Amino acid sequence: MGFSQWLSLTFIFHAFLSLPISSEPSLSPEVLPQIPANFLELARRPEVFDWMVGIRRKIHENPELGFQEFETSKIIRAELDQMGIPYKYPVAETGVVGYIGTGSPPFVAIRADMDALAMQESVEWEHKSKVPGKMHACGHDAHVTMLLGAAKILQDHRHEIQVPFFSNLHRNFTYDALYISCRMSIDDCLSVIYAAIWALYLNGNYAYKLFEEGTVVLVFQPGEEGHGGAKKMLDDGVLENVDAIFGIHVSASHPIGAVASRPGPLLAGSGFFEAVISGKGGHAAIPQHTIDPILAASNVIVSLQHLVSREADPLDSQVVTVAKFQGGGAFNVIPDSVTIGGTFRAFSKESFIHLKQRIEEVITKQASVQRCNATVNFNENDQLFFPVTVNNKDLHVHFLKVAGDILGTQNVLEMQPLMGSEDFSFFAEVIPGYFFFLGMKNETQGRFGSEHSPYFRVNEDALPYGAALHASLATTYILEKQSKPNPPKGSSHDEL
Repeated sequence: MGFSQWLSLTFIFHAFLSLPISSEPSLSPEVLPQIPANFLELARRPEVFDWMVGIRRKIHENPELGFQEFETSKIIRAELDQMGIPYKYPVAETGVVGYIGTGSPPFVAIRADMDALAMQESVEWEHKSKVPGKMHACGHDAHVTMLLGAAKILQDHRHEIQVPFFSNLHRNFTYDALYISCRMSIDDCLSVIYAAIWALYLNGNYAYKLFEEGTVVLVFQPGEEGHGGAKKMLDDGVLENVDAIFGIHVSASHPIGAVASRPGPLLAGSGFFEAVISGKGGHAAIPQHTIDPILAASNVIVSLQHLVSREADPLDSQVVTVAKFQGGGAFNVIPDSVTIGGTFRAFSKESFIHLKQRIEEVITKQASVQRCNATVNFNENDQLFFPVTVNNKDLHVHFLKVAGDILGTQNVLEMQPLMGSEDFSFFAEVIPGYFFFLGMKNETQGRFGSEHSPYFRVNEDALPYGAALHASLATTYILEKQSKPNPPKGSSHDEL
């Protein structure tokens, strides 16, 4: 072995060791923005897009109501089995919870709701609902599909995230490589080190294990449409040790390729009420011998509207709507009783509680003015009160960065709060949560119909965006947690 070869080897050895090497893995600011763009490219690949479209249409053809999503759950489990992703089933009756990663912290959840609505589809197309009186009219078939798409991207490419060599090179990797090299011939040893130097300076990256630590929790939730399925999943411990959760809803109000959300309150808290107003029935020609519950109910309804117009702060949005009025069955008979019902909504817990109290007071006291009795039922056992959906402000910052990297900052829109409600709010009450809307409006494809309309349609071009956003939000959240000096310790999930 020549002296010049040993000299070269020694020089390269010291040059290699003198490189800036961190004892802890970290991420450079240039890396995280690349991940979302890469995921969108993967989600747009024809084989992945066609696969997602097929799943979405299969689910759309066979809609199932809350806690009856047995076939939908079966489709989800079959796809997770195919991908090699472990899961729990049943959770909250028909729900599925999958796990991608190491089973150790940090944990981040991404959620999709599964249930359909009790309505007849009026859109005529090849994959129209095959179940009379049931339809996916709120996009939950797309939500499930996008979460499965994210799972596929994460599982198939969990070892292929590219991060800078300099910031993630471990010193033990250097010593191991050189130890192996120095057991070879000097020529082979030089070749190995030259190759490493070449990769270092010219390529500048290496394949980083996506989930060196951390776990993505896939939450397929049943019973969102008024059933409070999220609450049942919480009761089953779905968010145990989970640090944050993200949720998506498709929107025909925003353009394709755009997203919309806001920090703080996004969707209202909501509850339902029903009241039976009882009087004394009789012939309509002799009302003086009756106690008219229809007149009493009419006064109650008018007075309920004053709760918002005359008692609520105009800057504190609230709604009271009476949408049900049942009483009487003949033109000339005053009935014994009338049943009314409706919904009330507010953007703060305090306003919600106050509104509930005043609704009961107005109904009972206005009925008494008309000599009637009234009983008020808030149906809390059958119709859960949904809390206000509040987006965590730190997660909003995270969302802005990730969505901006995928879509461009001009396509990340801030929206006004909506009086609609979502049981995702149960999750966001317990841990930091973030909910946003994914645009699918495309004027060239006509109107897509509003949510809960029999004419509602899904723009399937939005599926790759949703899958990439799910995967990117979860991945970058975990990687940012990993890059912190002292990541939080927590329990592990033995599913993995």
